[in-house]
Amino acid sequence: MSQIALIKVVFSFLLAVIPACIWGYIFYSKQVGQKRMTVQTFAVGALFVLPILGYKSLWKYFPWLNAFQYTHPFKDDLIGFSNFTLIPVSVLLTFLIVGVIEEITKFFAVKVTDRGRICSIDDAIEMAISAALGFSFSENMIYFYNIITTRGPENILMPFIFRSLFSTFAHLMFSGVLGYYYGLAHFASPILQDEHFKNRWKIFRTLAQIFHFRKDVGFREEKMLQGLLFAVSLHALFNIFLEMDWTFLIVPYLTGGYILLSHLLSTKEDHKLYGRLTVISQETQD
Repeated sequence: MSQIALIKVVFSFLLAVIPACIWGYIFYSKQVGQKRMTVQTFAVGALFVLPILGYKSLWKYFPWLNAFQYTHPFKDDLIGFSNFTLIPVSVLLTFLIVGVIEEITKFFAVKVTDRGRICSIDDAIEMAISAALGFSFSENMIYFYNIITTRGPENILMPFIFRSLFSTFAHLMFSGVLGYYYGLAHFASPILQDEHFKNRWKIFRTLAQIFHFRKDVGFREEKMLQGLLFAVSLHALFNIFLEMDWTFLIVPYLTGGYILLSHLLSTKEDHKLYGRLTVISQETQD
């Protein structure tokens, strides 16, 4: 690597660190424990950008692996209710694919570092946010490096501001919502015992009856699917706002997301230590 390229990498790294530190401080300054776990999840989330880069690099040799090429036939098909809301179906499908790939990637970053250490729904949300923060850090670093290389460092200011304020937090919002449902799935048995969540999807109740699933198993799968659907939909919606140049919707959209995440992180019910209570119960039995 040449000295100039190294300088660009270091500069991109420093730029990407800034939003990571700011958002990390906002969400974790009041956190009491589990700091080591969140740092580890951040690191794994950052590394999990590599499989996506590897997947994209294979397109050159195996074009059929590029899922986005299958959306092109729908570019002339529109969906919406008026001229303002008309969206090409290809755009919708493309961003749904992006959402699925990135949200599943961040989810696996949480799974890798979990190892039974999640004790509450709040822990699951915080780990998901950490994974998203790490993922966003790596993504920003690559993005900044490409801009500096192709357009010059003098054109980095506006992309830096936008990605720091909006794109980074958007990742946290998508994953935070998925983390909430991951927490519900993680503690399916004790949550069902508390009978706090009675509004179930009818299709899951029906499938559970047909295949004789245990109640907690059906509940777990339902919550994981709900979380993934919500995260992917939120992700796709944000990207559609950008693609269709509906930037005036981004601020209220992300403001609502911040309020939602803050509510989930402050809800007392999400702080209940299901995991620790289970461990204590097992130790008592032993």
